[in-house]
Amino acid sequence: MSDVAIWHNPRCGTSRKVLDLLRAEGIEPAIVLYLQTPPDRATLADVIARAGLSVREAIRSKEAAYGERGLDDPGLDDAALLDAMVADPVLINRPFVMTPQGVRLCRPAERVREIL
Repeated sequence: MSDVAIWHNPRCGTSRKVLDLLRAEGIEPAIVLYLQTPPDRATLADVIARAGLSVREAIRSKEAAYGERGLDDPGLDDAALLDAMVADPVLINRPFVMTPQGVRLCRPAERVREIL
């Protein structure tokens, strides 16, 4: 079992690039297709915190669901944003990569090198 994992969306160019970078380093990560198997709320909150991000920094604001759900309201707290991300995982920004050296939201893709 790999000690490296990626929350991956195969339709996302950045996610594919990060996966290619990992493989170029000889790493075959555990691939979590988070849209099909979303993290639970506690796991999501933990990964965001370990990446050093705020919940708002980890949400994908470019998705239509972001505006449709009114998530741009600055009055919404982290709990409301986490609930939205768990209910609709397309709102989770990607790709998150977890290694023994840390967790990163790899945007841009080269950020993965910080934790290799």
